[in-house]
Order: sequence, then structure tokens, then C-alpha cells
Amino acid sequence: MRSTPIDADAVQPPHSELAEQVTHMLSAYGPLARDNPSYRQRDGQLEMACAVADAIARSEALVVEAGTGVGKTFAYLIPALLSGDRVLVSTATKNLQDQLYTRDLPYLTGLLGLPLRKALLKGRSSYLCLYRLELARQDPVVHLRELQADMHRIEQFARRTLSGDMSELEGVDERSQLLPLVTSTRDNCLGQQCPHSKNCHVNLARREAMAADVVVVNHHLFFADMAVRESGVAELLPTVHTVIFDEAHQLNDIGTQFLGQQLSTSHVLDFNRDMLATGMQLARGLAPWQDLSRDLEQAVREWRLAGGRHASGTRLRWTGEIPEGLDPDAWLGTMRGLQERLQQASEALEMMSELGPDFVRLRQRATELLDKVQLFRRSCSAGHVRWVDASGMLRLVESPLDIAKVVREKLLQQAPAQAAPAAQDWTPEDEDEMPWEDDLPEPEWGVVGSPLPPAKRSWIFTSATLGENDRLEWFTRPCGLDEVPTLRVESPFDYARQAAVYVPRSFPPPGGIDHLHAVADLAARSARVLGGRTLVLTTTLRGLRAIAERLREQLEHDSDLLVLMQGEASKARLIARFREGRQGERGQGCILVASASFWEGVDVPGDALELVVIDKLPFPPPQDPLVEARTQRLEREGGNAFREYFLPETAVMLKQGAGRLIRSESDQGVLIIGDSRLLQKNYGSRLLRVLGDVRRLPDEAALDEALQQLAKTHQA
Repeated sequence: MRSTPIDADAVQPPHSELAEQVTHMLSAYGPLARDNPSYRQRDGQLEMACAVADAIARSEALVVEAGTGVGKTFAYLIPALLSGDRVLVSTATKNLQDQLYTRDLPYLTGLLGLPLRKALLKGRSSYLCLYRLELARQDPVVHLRELQADMHRIEQFARRTLSGDMSELEGVDERSQLLPLVTSTRDNCLGQQCPHSKNCHVNLARREAMAADVVVVNHHLFFADMAVRESGVAELLPTVHTVIFDEAHQLNDIGTQFLGQQLSTSHVLDFNRDMLATGMQLARGLAPWQDLSRDLEQAVREWRLAGGRHASGTRLRWTGEIPEGLDPDAWLGTMRGLQERLQQASEALEMMSELGPDFVRLRQRATELLDKVQLFRRSCSAGHVRWVDASGMLRLVESPLDIAKVVREKLLQQAPAQAAPAAQDWTPEDEDEMPWEDDLPEPEWGVVGSPLPPAKRSWIFTSATLGENDRLEWFTRPCGLDEVPTLRVESPFDYARQAAVYVPRSFPPPGGIDHLHAVADLAARSARVLGGRTLVLTTTLRGLRAIAERLREQLEHDSDLLVLMQGEASKARLIARFREGRQGERGQGCILVASASFWEGVDVPGDALELVVIDKLPFPPPQDPLVEARTQRLEREGGNAFREYFLPETAVMLKQGAGRLIRSESDQGVLIIGDSRLLQKNYGSRLLRVLGDVRRLPDEAALDEALQQLAKTHQA
């Protein structure tokens, strides 16, 4: 669909006064148009904005799928800001948080002339911890030659920063081993007992959030807070009128992750490292710290060995007493041994409690770890699924199948007795003494600054990809939003003109090395024509490595082409180098091979990206315990697992990957999907429909012609 100026007589009259204000704001003669000469009124953006305005005015929930290019950020921000009510915006990533806070909100509040206070709230590990920095200075690791430059930058940052937000730290790789040493987590934070609590950056961020009109958080923080009520969102939410979830398609996956339970070897080893360091620094000789640490480390090692050796990404089913395929005696024995060693550590820490808050917090962590060991020695909770991630570290997981119950009960239908205290009653010092839901007093509705009753809150859920039908059931069903009104707004891009898709008819069947090599060979040949400008998306890590290696073999003598692979540098650095293309230091065009998170959130407009290659259809792995549990539940309810679960999941993922290609109205490009099942199977047409009006290339000759046409634009 192409955007055109809106005829006011042709548009359905707005249903609320707020929608009328929004219509004026987004009109061809409104403030946005006056401020930006290139601004054009868009049907889809106005439709979404008016629907959001009506939902806010009526304190209702709304689900909106807004195709790429609609301008959904302004479509929900403008009515939210104009409403005059307090707003909470939750995003999928910290990067999107920063974009909203530093770019979109300042621009709109300035344009609207609204003196609104805004705040950014992230998890603890996103902020510099002054106490942890103090301890890090005594850690031998910071004196390693290769880390000294990073430590110097961190020290300089600590002296000048006001927010402590680690995203503002420049020159230090996000994967640096120093960052965990100078930031805190819920596990190692001392709370009000910290000697730096008065100047704590986390507490400062929370104070600003409690006083702000617009607060930006992320989904991870939102659900983590729902699980443990320790990050400030629980205290903030009851005073907010409008809650907006952007990139809402990730809610179910993130929610199930945080609303479940986990115990890993890294959790125990982190605790062990902190116990040994604290004991030797503050209580040397008062307890056998080295013996306790050695015994606990040995228990973890034996526990890990009991989990067996498995390929990367392996998840072991756990439907009975022990995970499948493991020796019962070894597993139960090592779990019992782990419990005993944790108990010994806990008893030693209890005797040190009077020496300082460090030991009090360590004792609490030992107790929490013991509780989790006990949990995983019992049967799985009803309505949950349990498994073991057994590659690399050992991670025990118990997860709900979806977030529907939580959303219905705690968000949309939250009872007054479950509301958090009024905003003005909270102080940072109260952090470790906050009551749990069952202990909260009855709120006083209507008092200024007091919690709002459930009926007075609006919920907006939006993303570019939420399903393949008008009811958006892929998203609404697992999120408990079945009865919530939905709206689908098509992308304004002219996909029939801007994009083409090619599906090879004679490719080897997916799953084998021959197929991966065929994908790589086709990608290499196509990338040569375009001078790089190619993103290859794989469905597995095995495919990632195999295709990247094959590409490097094929392009070994093409010095003007560079193959980038996920994992060899940070995501931010890889994308930055990819965008540079031939403008980079050596003038090399780029082919980026990536998986997982690169299927979404990668925004490369312009001619830096003209070809997206997807190795095969992204079906969920049927052997995955969570996938298996969800499909079994569906079949018990009389559904068809393939038609109602696997195909919708695949369609949404395919749409996400294909969405990396066209990011603006001037973009052009080609999509290659290396899976002949799209042409051979009955379900292929259903999956191809999610690509919209993209024109089909019937054969390799048509593909070559399309690539040559793109290449000519570089020479023009």
C-alpha cells in the first residue's frame, strides 16, 4: 500500500477528542508537516494513532500489527503524550529504549510544547555499581595488561557520569570481562546496606522514574520485576494510566523466561567466587573459605559431568524424576552433593553475618540456591514444562507454557488488593523491605498519586509482526489477549516494485551439508554481482558455521569481499561494519552470516543491504521440550499441532527475517529462500502469502537479471 495525503471527508470521524487532536497532529498541515518539509501524511499511521487514542481515552486494551514503514512509534507516542496521563513504554531491547529516550521523546515533547518529565529505567546490570567498582580495583584480573586500557576508561567514566548508564561508556567492548565486575545483579547487590546506597545510580534512576510523566523500560525488566519485584516497575505501574508494549511479539518468549525458575552451574560458580573473594578479604582465618570454595566447585564439576556431554543447543526432556538419558544414581547423587556443599557454605556465612552486609547477602544467595535445588528435586509444577540446557554450562529450567494467565490476572484484570503502594510512599531505602503482593494494603483509589483501579488503565500492544490472520492469534492466544480488539495496518511500501523473491526448485533437501553448501554457493555468486550487500540468515548454529566457512572458501580470492560471521565480534560492531560496506577502511563489500537475534532488530536502509538469503524454513524444532509441551497441550484440546502451531510460528519468523530487506520507501532488493518445500508442499502458498505482494522470480535467469538491475544502480 502506498501512502497518500488523506482526504478528511473520506476518513471515519474520530471517536474521541484525543483522536481529533492526533488527527490534527498527523495531518498534512499539522505541526509535524510544518517542522519537516519532507513529511507526508500516511493513512496507516493515522489509522493506528486514532485507534490508540480511542483506547487510551476509553481505558481499554488494543493490539496493533503495524507493518514496516507505518511509523508506529509516533503513532502510539503522540496520543500517549497528548493524553496528559502518565505513560509507561516497554520495548524489546535496550537499544530501542535508548532510541525512544534520546531521540523520539525529546523531539515530540519539544514539537508539542509539552513540559513532560521523562525517565529511562533499566536493570541493575546496566548501571555502574560504585561498590563493585571499589572491589574490582582489588581484583587481580584488572591488572592484566590487555584489560588495563578498559579499566582506565571505566575509571574515567565513573568520574564524569551522572546516570551511570553503561550504554554511555565508549571504547569498551560489550563482551569485556570487566563489565560484570563493575556492575551489580540482584544476587550481589547489598541494597540499603551498601555503603554507596545514597549515590547509587540504580536508586537515582528509580527516583527519576517515580517522578517522571513518561518512563521507558524493556520487556526483560518488566517481567523480571513481575517475578521478583525488585527493579522498580512494580512500584511504578499502579500510578500509570497507559502501558505500551512496543515489539510486543517478544512478550511471550521473554515472559516465560522470567516467570519460570532457573538454576545453572554459572549461578553457583558466581556465588562461589564471590564467597571466596569476600571471605578472604573481610574474614580471612575466620572460616575455611578455600576449603568451602574448593568443595563447592568440585560438587558443581561432578554435577556438570552427571549432565553428560551433548552438542551445542541440546535440551534434555525432563518429564519424570530425572532428565531423560541421564544416569539416575549419578544425577540424584550429585544434586544431593550440591545441596550439602551449599548448606555448609550457608552455615559458615551465617556465623559471619555480624561482620557486614556482604555476608548477609551471601547467606541470602546461598538460601536462594538451596531453595532452587530443592525445587528441582521435586516434581515439575502443574502447567509448566521442565528441561535441562546441557551444552556448555548446565542450566535447569522450569517454565510456564505461556504468559496468558499472568497477563489476564495481573495486568488486564488486576485486583485492587494486589496493587503496589502509592508512588510517594516508596524510597530507595525501602527496597529490601517491600511487601509481596499478598501483604499489600487496600489502596485508596482516587487519592492523588495513589494506584489507579484496573478499569482505568489502557494497554497497547504493537509490533510489525504479530500473526498471519486478522485476529492475530499467534500473539493474542498465548498472551491471554483473545478478547482484546485487534487492528492490522499494512506497510506503505510498494513491495511489488521494491522487492522480489526467489525459491530454487532443485535444491538439496534441507538438513544436510549439501543443502548448506548449495545455499552458500548461491549466496556467494549473488554477492559477487552486488559487491557484497548480502545478509545470510540461518536457522541453526550448525548452518551458521557451515555456510560462513563455505563462503570464505568460495570467496578466498575475492579480495574486495569480506565475510562477517556472528560471534566473531559484538552485534553492534558487525552491523556497523556491514553498513559501511565498500566505504570501510579496505573498501570491501560485506556478506554477513548470522542467526538468532539477527532475524529481527537489524535495520540497514539504503543500498548497504540488497540481498537477504534465508537458508531454510524456520520451523520450530519439534524435539525441543517447550515446543513439544505446547504442541501436546494443543492436541489434547483437539487442535492440529502442525497447522495451528508449527505453521504460524514459521510464518511469523519468516516474515521477521524477510523484513530485514526493505526498510524504507526507496529500498530495493531480492530475497532468496533456499527451501524448495515452499514450491512442493501444500502449505508453501500459505507461508509465501506472509511476504505480501513481493514479485516472484521463476528461475535463476530471472534472479540473475534482478541482481544485475540492482548492480546497475550502483554505477549510475
